[in-house]
Amino acid sequence: MKPDVKSMTLLELGEALHALGQPGYRARQVYQWLHEKRVLSFEQMENLPKALRQELSERFSLTALCCLRRQVSKLDGTEKLLLGLQDGGAVEAVLMRYRYGNTVCISTQVGCRMGCRFCASTLGGLVRGLTPGEMLDEVYALERFCGEKIGGVVLMGIGEPLDNYENVLKFLSLLSAPEGMNLSLRHVSLSTCGLVPEIDRLSGERLGLTLSVSLHAPDDETRKRIMPIAKKYPMQELMAACRRYFERTGRRVSYEYALIAGENDSPAQAKKLCALLRGQNCHVNLIPVNEVAERDCRRGSREAIERFQALLVRGGLNATIRRELGSDISAACGQLRRETAAREGL
Repeated sequence: MKPDVKSMTLLELGEALHALGQPGYRARQVYQWLHEKRVLSFEQMENLPKALRQELSERFSLTALCCLRRQVSKLDGTEKLLLGLQDGGAVEAVLMRYRYGNTVCISTQVGCRMGCRFCASTLGGLVRGLTPGEMLDEVYALERFCGEKIGGVVLMGIGEPLDNYENVLKFLSLLSAPEGMNLSLRHVSLSTCGLVPEIDRLSGERLGLTLSVSLHAPDDETRKRIMPIAKKYPMQELMAACRRYFERTGRRVSYEYALIAGENDSPAQAKKLCALLRGQNCHVNLIPVNEVAERDCRRGSREAIERFQALLVRGGLNATIRRELGSDISAACGQLRRETAAREGL
Protein backbone atom coordinates (compact mmCIF):
# COMPACT_ATOMS: atom_id res chain seq x y z
CA MET A 1 0.00 0.00 0.00
CA LYS A 2 1.31 3.42 -0.96
CA PRO A 3 1.24 6.14 1.74
CA ASP A 4 -1.89 8.31 1.71
CA VAL A 5 -0.67 11.83 0.91
CA LYS A 6 -3.87 13.44 2.22
CA SER A 7 -3.15 11.89 5.64
CA MET A 8 0.16 13.79 5.90
CA THR A 9 0.68 16.97 7.87
CA LEU A 10 2.48 19.84 6.18
CA LEU A 11 5.63 18.95 8.14
CA GLU A 12 5.45 15.29 7.10
CA LEU A 13 4.86 16.27 3.49
CA GLY A 14 7.88 18.57 3.61
CA GLU A 15 10.08 15.77 4.92
CA ALA A 16 8.83 13.37 2.23
CA LEU A 17 9.49 15.85 -0.58
CA HIS A 18 12.89 16.78 0.86
CA ALA A 19 13.81 13.09 0.66
CA LEU A 20 12.96 13.28 -3.05
CA GLY A 21 15.36 16.21 -3.49
CA GLN A 22 12.61 18.83 -3.81
CA PRO A 23 12.92 22.42 -2.53
CA GLY A 24 11.07 23.41 0.65
CA TYR A 25 8.32 25.43 -1.05
CA ARG A 26 7.03 22.38 -2.94
CA ALA A 27 5.40 20.97 0.20
CA ARG A 28 3.23 24.04 0.67
CA GLN A 29 2.28 23.96 -3.02
CA VAL A 30 1.17 20.33 -2.80
CA TYR A 31 -0.62 20.96 0.51
CA GLN A 32 -2.58 23.84 -1.05
CA TRP A 33 -3.62 21.66 -3.97
CA LEU A 34 -4.84 19.01 -1.53
CA HIS A 35 -6.59 21.13 1.10
CA GLU A 36 -7.47 24.44 -0.53
CA LYS A 37 -8.12 23.58 -4.18
CA ARG A 38 -8.93 19.98 -3.26
CA VAL A 39 -7.86 18.35 -6.49
CA LEU A 40 -8.71 14.72 -7.14
CA SER A 41 -5.45 13.70 -8.82
CA PHE A 42 -1.77 14.65 -8.87
CA GLU A 43 -2.11 15.49 -12.57
CA GLN A 44 -4.30 18.48 -11.64
CA MET A 45 -1.44 20.12 -9.68
CA GLU A 46 -0.62 22.37 -12.60
CA ASN A 47 2.22 24.44 -11.11
CA LEU A 48 4.31 21.32 -10.36
CA PRO A 49 6.77 19.95 -12.91
CA LYS A 50 5.31 17.02 -14.86
CA ALA A 51 8.12 14.75 -13.66
CA LEU A 52 7.27 15.53 -10.02
CA ARG A 53 3.57 14.90 -10.59
CA GLN A 54 4.48 11.54 -12.08
CA GLU A 55 6.77 10.68 -9.17
CA LEU A 56 4.12 11.64 -6.63
CA SER A 57 1.55 9.40 -8.30
CA GLU A 58 4.01 6.51 -8.24
CA ARG A 59 4.96 6.93 -4.58
CA PHE A 60 1.72 8.09 -2.94
CA SER A 61 -2.01 7.47 -3.11
CA LEU A 62 -4.43 10.40 -3.15
CA THR A 63 -7.73 9.76 -1.40
CA ALA A 64 -10.70 10.85 -3.51
CA LEU A 65 -14.05 9.45 -2.38
CA CYS A 66 -16.77 8.98 -4.98
CA CYS A 67 -20.50 9.33 -4.40
CA LEU A 68 -22.27 5.99 -4.85
CA ARG A 69 -25.69 7.13 -3.69
CA ARG A 70 -27.20 10.42 -2.57
CA GLN A 71 -30.44 10.99 -0.72
CA VAL A 72 -32.04 14.35 0.06
CA SER A 73 -34.77 14.69 2.68
CA LYS A 74 -37.96 16.36 1.46
CA LEU A 75 -38.74 17.23 5.08
CA ASP A 76 -35.70 19.27 6.11
CA GLY A 77 -33.06 19.18 3.35
CA THR A 78 -30.76 16.76 5.17
CA GLU A 79 -28.45 15.04 2.67
CA LYS A 80 -26.99 11.57 3.06
CA LEU A 81 -24.17 10.30 0.89
CA LEU A 82 -22.88 6.77 0.49
CA LEU A 83 -19.20 7.35 -0.32
CA GLY A 84 -17.11 4.79 -2.15
CA LEU A 85 -13.56 4.04 -0.97
CA GLN A 86 -10.68 3.15 -3.25
CA ASP A 87 -10.60 -0.47 -2.00
CA GLY A 88 -14.25 -1.02 -2.90
CA GLY A 89 -15.71 -0.41 0.56
CA ALA A 90 -18.25 2.27 1.44
CA VAL A 91 -19.16 4.57 4.33
CA GLU A 92 -21.90 7.07 5.03
CA ALA A 93 -21.76 10.80 5.72
CA VAL A 94 -24.66 13.15 6.43
CA LEU A 95 -25.03 16.91 5.93
CA MET A 96 -27.37 18.44 8.52
CA ARG A 97 -28.61 21.99 8.03
CA TYR A 98 -29.24 24.18 11.07
CA ARG A 99 -30.11 27.86 11.28
CA TYR A 100 -26.62 28.55 12.66
CA GLY A 101 -24.82 26.65 9.86
CA ASN A 102 -24.10 23.23 8.43
CA THR A 103 -22.78 20.26 10.37
CA VAL A 104 -21.52 17.02 8.86
CA CYS A 105 -21.69 13.62 10.55
CA ILE A 106 -18.86 11.39 9.34
CA SER A 107 -17.81 7.75 9.71
CA THR A 108 -14.52 6.67 11.25
CA GLN A 109 -14.52 2.98 10.34
CA VAL A 110 -15.90 0.64 7.70
CA GLY A 111 -18.31 -1.28 9.90
CA CYS A 112 -18.03 -1.58 13.66
CA ARG A 113 -17.21 -4.31 16.19
CA MET A 114 -18.94 -2.83 19.24
CA GLY A 115 -22.17 -4.79 18.71
CA CYS A 116 -24.68 -2.30 20.16
CA ARG A 117 -28.10 -3.93 19.96
CA PHE A 118 -29.97 -1.07 18.31
CA CYS A 119 -27.34 -0.11 15.71
CA ALA A 120 -27.24 -0.91 11.98
CA SER A 121 -23.54 0.04 11.64
CA THR A 122 -22.35 -3.00 13.59
CA LEU A 123 -24.26 -5.56 11.50
CA GLY A 124 -21.57 -7.46 9.62
CA GLY A 125 -18.82 -6.43 12.03
CA LEU A 126 -15.69 -4.36 11.46
CA VAL A 127 -13.86 -4.31 8.12
CA ARG A 128 -11.18 -1.70 8.86
CA GLY A 129 -10.51 1.76 10.23
CA LEU A 130 -10.51 4.78 7.93
CA THR A 131 -7.29 6.70 7.33
CA PRO A 132 -7.06 10.35 8.43
CA GLY A 133 -7.20 11.35 4.77
CA GLU A 134 -10.37 9.33 4.15
CA MET A 135 -12.11 10.95 7.13
CA LEU A 136 -11.04 14.38 5.95
CA ASP A 137 -12.25 13.61 2.45
CA GLU A 138 -15.71 12.80 3.81
CA VAL A 139 -15.92 16.44 4.86
CA TYR A 140 -14.48 17.64 1.54
CA ALA A 141 -16.82 15.36 -0.42
CA LEU A 142 -19.90 16.74 1.28
CA GLU A 143 -18.80 20.29 0.53
CA ARG A 144 -18.03 19.29 -3.06
CA PHE A 145 -21.24 17.37 -3.78
CA CYS A 146 -23.62 19.56 -1.76
CA GLY A 147 -22.00 22.88 -2.65
CA GLU A 148 -22.15 24.32 0.88
CA LYS A 149 -19.61 25.25 3.55
CA ILE A 150 -19.26 23.03 6.62
CA GLY A 151 -19.05 24.71 10.04
CA GLY A 152 -19.14 21.71 12.37
CA VAL A 153 -18.15 18.05 12.39
CA VAL A 154 -19.63 15.17 14.37
CA LEU A 155 -17.78 11.84 14.59
CA MET A 156 -20.93 9.83 15.08
CA GLY A 157 -21.31 7.91 11.83
CA ILE A 158 -20.31 4.31 11.14
CA GLY A 159 -17.68 2.98 13.56
CA GLU A 160 -16.34 3.70 17.05
CA PRO A 161 -13.93 6.67 16.82
CA LEU A 162 -11.86 5.66 19.85
CA ASP A 163 -11.38 2.18 18.35
CA ASN A 164 -9.46 3.96 15.56
CA TYR A 165 -7.69 6.28 17.98
CA GLU A 166 -4.44 7.24 16.24
CA ASN A 167 -6.08 7.85 12.86
CA VAL A 168 -8.88 9.90 14.42
CA LEU A 169 -6.37 12.02 16.33
CA LYS A 170 -4.42 12.64 13.12
CA PHE A 171 -7.65 13.55 11.33
CA LEU A 172 -8.45 16.13 14.01
CA SER A 173 -4.98 17.63 13.57
CA LEU A 174 -5.51 17.93 9.81
CA LEU A 175 -9.04 19.30 10.20
CA SER A 176 -7.86 22.10 12.51
CA ALA A 177 -4.56 22.86 10.72
CA PRO A 178 -4.28 26.60 9.89
CA GLU A 179 -2.91 25.71 6.45
CA GLY A 180 -5.95 23.54 5.72
CA MET A 181 -9.62 23.74 6.72
CA ASN A 182 -8.67 25.51 9.98
CA LEU A 183 -11.81 24.36 11.80
CA SER A 184 -11.77 24.99 15.54
CA LEU A 185 -12.15 21.74 17.48
CA ARG A 186 -14.77 23.49 19.62
CA HIS A 187 -17.01 22.83 16.63
CA VAL A 188 -16.26 19.10 16.75
CA SER A 189 -18.12 16.42 18.70
CA LEU A 190 -16.75 12.90 19.16
CA SER A 191 -19.10 10.08 20.12
CA THR A 192 -17.96 6.94 21.94
CA CYS A 193 -19.75 3.91 23.35
CA GLY A 194 -17.46 4.14 26.39
CA LEU A 195 -13.89 2.89 25.88
CA VAL A 196 -12.55 3.98 29.26
CA PRO A 197 -8.76 3.88 28.61
CA GLU A 198 -9.19 5.84 25.37
CA ILE A 199 -11.42 8.43 27.07
CA ASP A 200 -8.57 9.02 29.52
CA ARG A 201 -6.06 9.26 26.65
CA LEU A 202 -8.31 11.76 24.90
CA SER A 203 -8.68 13.89 28.02
CA GLY A 204 -4.89 14.09 28.19
CA GLU A 205 -4.81 15.57 24.68
CA ARG A 206 -6.85 18.57 25.90
CA LEU A 207 -8.23 19.21 22.43
CA GLY A 208 -11.27 21.31 23.33
CA LEU A 209 -13.76 19.11 21.49
CA THR A 210 -17.06 17.88 22.93
CA LEU A 211 -17.12 14.30 24.19
CA SER A 212 -20.45 12.56 23.60
CA VAL A 213 -20.86 9.29 25.49
CA SER A 214 -23.42 6.78 24.26
CA LEU A 215 -24.91 5.85 27.62
CA HIS A 216 -28.38 4.49 26.75
CA ALA A 217 -29.02 3.05 30.24
CA PRO A 218 -28.87 4.19 33.89
CA ASP A 219 -27.44 0.95 35.32
CA ASP A 220 -25.10 -1.91 34.43
CA GLU A 221 -27.82 -4.55 34.11
CA THR A 222 -29.75 -2.65 31.43
CA ARG A 223 -26.63 -1.36 29.67
CA LYS A 224 -25.15 -4.84 29.31
CA ARG A 225 -28.29 -5.98 27.49
CA ILE A 226 -28.01 -3.09 25.04
CA MET A 227 -24.25 -2.56 24.72
CA PRO A 228 -21.66 -5.38 24.98
CA ILE A 229 -18.92 -2.87 25.89
CA ALA A 230 -20.61 -2.48 29.30
CA LYS A 231 -19.42 -5.98 30.20
CA LYS A 232 -15.83 -4.76 29.91
CA TYR A 233 -16.22 -1.29 31.40
CA PRO A 234 -18.92 -1.09 34.11
CA MET A 235 -20.82 2.09 34.81
CA GLN A 236 -18.69 3.09 37.81
CA GLU A 237 -15.51 3.07 35.68
CA LEU A 238 -17.19 4.93 32.83
CA MET A 239 -18.57 7.66 35.09
CA ALA A 240 -15.16 8.11 36.73
CA ALA A 241 -13.55 8.54 33.29
CA CYS A 242 -16.17 11.11 32.30
CA ARG A 243 -15.58 13.10 35.48
CA ARG A 244 -11.83 13.03 34.80
CA TYR A 245 -12.49 14.27 31.26
CA PHE A 246 -14.34 17.32 32.59
CA GLU A 247 -11.71 17.99 35.27
CA ARG A 248 -8.84 17.90 32.75
CA THR A 249 -10.49 19.74 29.84
CA GLY A 250 -13.16 21.97 31.39
CA ARG A 251 -15.53 20.68 28.68
CA ARG A 252 -18.84 19.26 29.82
CA VAL A 253 -19.74 15.76 28.69
CA SER A 254 -22.82 15.10 26.58
CA TYR A 255 -24.63 11.82 27.25
CA GLU A 256 -26.58 10.24 24.41
CA TYR A 257 -29.59 8.22 25.49
CA ALA A 258 -31.52 6.34 22.79
CA LEU A 259 -34.98 5.64 24.18
CA ILE A 260 -36.09 2.06 23.49
CA ALA A 261 -39.68 1.23 24.36
CA GLY A 262 -39.95 -1.17 27.29
CA GLU A 263 -36.18 -1.37 27.72
CA ASN A 264 -34.78 1.88 29.15
CA ASP A 265 -37.64 4.39 29.15
CA SER A 266 -39.54 3.78 32.41
CA PRO A 267 -40.06 6.43 35.13
CA ALA A 268 -37.93 4.30 37.48
CA GLN A 269 -35.07 4.39 34.99
CA ALA A 270 -35.41 8.15 34.60
CA LYS A 271 -35.04 8.42 38.38
CA LYS A 272 -31.94 6.18 38.29
CA LEU A 273 -30.43 8.32 35.53
CA CYS A 274 -30.93 11.46 37.62
CA ALA A 275 -29.15 9.80 40.54
CA LEU A 276 -26.31 8.57 38.32
CA LEU A 277 -25.54 11.97 36.77
CA ARG A 278 -26.40 14.24 39.70
CA GLY A 279 -23.61 16.74 40.34
CA GLN A 280 -21.99 16.35 36.92
CA ASN A 281 -21.63 19.27 34.55
CA CYS A 282 -23.29 17.47 31.65
CA HIS A 283 -26.06 17.43 29.07
CA VAL A 284 -28.40 14.53 28.28
CA ASN A 285 -29.35 14.19 24.62
CA LEU A 286 -32.47 12.02 24.36
CA ILE A 287 -32.75 10.22 21.03
CA PRO A 288 -35.92 8.46 19.82
CA VAL A 289 -34.34 5.17 18.72
CA ASN A 290 -34.08 4.59 14.97
CA GLU A 291 -35.85 1.35 14.15
CA VAL A 292 -33.70 -1.06 12.11
CA ALA A 293 -35.32 -4.00 10.30
CA GLU A 294 -32.80 -6.53 11.63
CA ARG A 295 -33.17 -5.32 15.24
CA ASP A 296 -35.96 -5.68 17.81
CA CYS A 297 -35.62 -2.18 19.31
CA ARG A 298 -38.78 -0.09 18.99
CA ARG A 299 -39.40 3.55 19.81
CA GLY A 300 -42.10 4.70 22.19
CA SER A 301 -44.67 7.40 21.58
CA ARG A 302 -43.76 11.07 21.49
CA GLU A 303 -45.70 11.52 24.72
CA ALA A 304 -43.63 8.83 26.46
CA ILE A 305 -40.39 10.44 25.29
CA GLU A 306 -41.51 13.86 26.53
CA ARG A 307 -42.54 12.39 29.89
CA PHE A 308 -39.06 10.87 30.28
CA GLN A 309 -37.47 14.24 29.48
CA ALA A 310 -39.72 16.02 31.98
CA LEU A 311 -38.68 13.61 34.74
CA LEU A 312 -34.99 14.28 34.02
CA VAL A 313 -35.49 18.06 34.06
CA ARG A 314 -37.47 17.79 37.28
CA GLY A 315 -34.58 15.76 38.69
CA GLY A 316 -32.13 18.58 37.96
CA LEU A 317 -30.59 17.43 34.67
CA ASN A 318 -30.10 19.46 31.51
CA ALA A 319 -31.98 17.22 29.06
CA THR A 320 -33.23 17.84 25.53
CA ILE A 321 -34.82 15.69 22.83
CA ARG A 322 -32.69 15.54 19.69
CA ARG A 323 -34.27 17.11 16.67
CA GLU A 324 -34.85 14.35 14.14
CA LEU A 325 -33.34 15.09 10.73
CA GLY A 326 -33.69 13.07 7.54
CA SER A 327 -36.26 10.67 8.96
CA ASP A 328 -37.63 10.05 5.45
CA ILE A 329 -34.22 8.96 4.07
CA SER A 330 -33.09 6.55 6.82
CA ALA A 331 -30.41 9.01 7.95
CA ALA A 332 -29.38 6.81 10.89
CA CYS A 333 -25.87 5.42 10.49
CA GLY A 334 -25.39 2.18 8.60
CA GLN A 335 -28.82 1.83 7.05
CA LEU A 336 -28.00 3.10 3.55
CA ARG A 337 -24.73 1.14 3.41
CA ARG A 338 -26.42 -2.11 4.44
CA GLU A 339 -29.34 -1.61 2.07
CA THR A 340 -26.96 -0.93 -0.84
CA ALA A 341 -24.67 -3.81 0.10
CA ALA A 342 -27.58 -6.26 0.05
CA ARG A 343 -28.62 -5.06 -3.38
CA GLU A 344 -25.26 -4.50 -5.07
CA GLY A 345 -22.83 -6.66 -3.07
CA LEU A 346 -20.71 -3.83 -1.59
